[in-house]
Amino acid sequence: MKLTWSPERASRAYIHTVQSCRVFSESGVAEFISAMAAGWNAQLIVETWSQGGPIATSIGLAVARSHTCGRHVCVVPDERARSEYAERMGEAGVEAEIVVGEAEEAIQGLVGVDFLVVDSRRKDFPRVLRLAKLSNKGAVLLCKNANSTSKGFIWRSLVAQGSSRRVVRSAFLPVGKGLDMAHVSACGSNSTGRRWIKHVDQQSGDVHFIRR
Repeated sequence: MKLTWSPERASRAYIHTVQSCRVFSESGVAEFISAMAAGWNAQLIVETWSQGGPIATSIGLAVARSHTCGRHVCVVPDERARSEYAERMGEAGVEAEIVVGEAEEAIQGLVGVDFLVVDSRRKDFPRVLRLAKLSNKGAVLLCKNANSTSKGFIWRSLVAQGSSRRVVRSAFLPVGKGLDMAHVSACGSNSTGRRWIKHVDQQSGDVHFIRR
């Protein structure tokens, strides 16, 4: 089994999120991420959030969950953040499961993650990505507020974890303040006795890993 894309579900989630987030100024990111999560039929959507942070993306993920009938879990650092997050989501008419604790520890208790959103402004985000217990069907990983000059290094570290996973594709998108994303293959999809070759597209800057 592997993740399968549904353009119809993605379109419905996109429109639903536009309607839900019309009061927010950060238009574009929430709608895009919601469409991605719904389009890939994500069954366990996980995000990290800190007190005072934007809430539009979280609303978009909650909308996506309503279209996939899966779970949407948000990891927050403390009770103050939990209270603010729950209140702001409630004001928008949506909700999510909230886990309180250090992201590096909390992520290890969530098994089968197939859609993960982290903030690259947090110092712990590379470790959170590495520790995530991804779904056997594969996963989509996104870093918000990403820096285009450093794109690709995150995904190289993921490939190095072992031979059971590979990055199918990665891309940096100038959406919002920058969005770095990667599609990770289903578990066990790699062949043995091969090696990774890194290729950088000179025009777009996208990083691709080819198995030969």
